[in-house]
Amino acid sequence: MRRLPVTPAILSALLAAALLAGCAAPVEPAALAAEQPAPTAAASLPPNEDEQGPGTAEQAVPAPTGRPVPPYPIVVPPTLAPEAEAEPEPTPEIEDGPFAMNLYRKGDFVAQYTFEWCVGASLQMMRNLTDAKVTRSRATQQDYWELARDLSHSPFGGANPRGWTAALNDLRYGPYTLVSVPKYKQALRVAASAMRETGRPVGLVMWRGRHAWVMSGFTADADPRSGDFNVTGVRVLDPLYPHGNSLWGASPKPNALLSPAKLGKQFVFRERRRVNLGVPPGYLLILPTTDQAA
Repeated sequence: MRRLPVTPAILSALLAAALLAGCAAPVEPAALAAEQPAPTAAASLPPNEDEQGPGTAEQAVPAPTGRPVPPYPIVVPPTLAPEAEAEPEPTPEIEDGPFAMNLYRKGDFVAQYTFEWCVGASLQMMRNLTDAKVTRSRATQQDYWELARDLSHSPFGGANPRGWTAALNDLRYGPYTLVSVPKYKQALRVAASAMRETGRPVGLVMWRGRHAWVMSGFTADADPRSGDFNVTGVRVLDPLYPHGNSLWGASPKPNALLSPAKLGKQFVFRERRRVNLGVPPGYLLILPTTDQAA
């Protein structure tokens, strides 16, 4: 077979064909590789649909805002209506000038039916001064005295100021409380203030604890609600009227207005005696109050 001469043109054609048919990529020189920028991490480049196929691209995640989104719905509580403010209590009216108060009505006075029943008669009169239904019967007076006697727990079997107070509360004409005031003028002011605030009579423990009167009214140089006043007169009901007492003096007429000096001759300081009434020595009052716990 005849050999064809290899010309430069043939040699160039063969070399080009060999390069086109090769599978291996040519190796870059080391100098060229060093000049290329370093590849970034694959995780920093999220794949797209072109690389992973339709529907497989990851959804874009919004940047956090500082408040995590809770996995449950936020329930907003309903707006509550503001509570109605309690209306302030009205300021008690204070009358100008001299003041007078009188609870007595004709027929309220009841004399004691026996010399022992002064507390029973005083209970009747305090009821009459408080209640529109007047009672003057002997039977009612006896019932009231026996009630006060039983509530007195006295070793001598009578009715004392403690039983008088308890009977008023038991009969629901209270609340009343037994108090002892160390000074005479102060006791009159305390009695007048209580009557002014409650509209109810005051019991006066007379003759160092031996007798009972009822205070049905008073006069003062100013309204007791002012806090700065003096009692100028006291209206009283003595169930012993018209008999009086040889030691303590005559009984005033029903609802008579006595000066403090005249009242002070029979309304006197009670020393500590054999019967303990639960209060210290002083001027004793059966005092109406507004405290339901009294």
